[in-house]
Amino acid sequence: MSEREPTASEVKALRDATGAGMMDSKRALQEAGGDFDQAVEILRKKGLDRAKGRAGRSATEGVIESYIHFNRRVGVLLEVNCETDFVANTEEFRTLAKDVALHIASARPKWLTRDEIHNDALDAERPVYEAQAKE
Repeated sequence: MSEREPTASEVKALRDATGAGMMDSKRALQEAGGDFDQAVEILRKKGLDRAKGRAGRSATEGVIESYIHFNRRVGVLLEVNCETDFVANTEEFRTLAKDVALHIASARPKWLTRDEIHNDALDAERPVYEAQAKE
């Protein structure tokens, strides 16, 4: 693809959608020739590089949070880990765990077991994980 200069609004949209940095988003859009979806895939494939710096660390601290819906038909038991007990004991971390449990309860997952996943969905994700494995 030809590299072109992405607009500031395109870079911002990609950053908002992926959480990637400004320059990473700009480079991905340039590499993708302005194609937003392809730029997202490029950032996903490069995502493993960011994790390499944290590879030796272990998240051995954390909290267990639960959420039970008022009608008692939906419930979530969630473990959220972090690297230090200092972080685990903060109100912000506990609030995060509670919010994640609430969002999980309100989400409508497409599949509950691996056997339910459609082959076309697997085929769409396979190139991303293959690229990450090569890194």
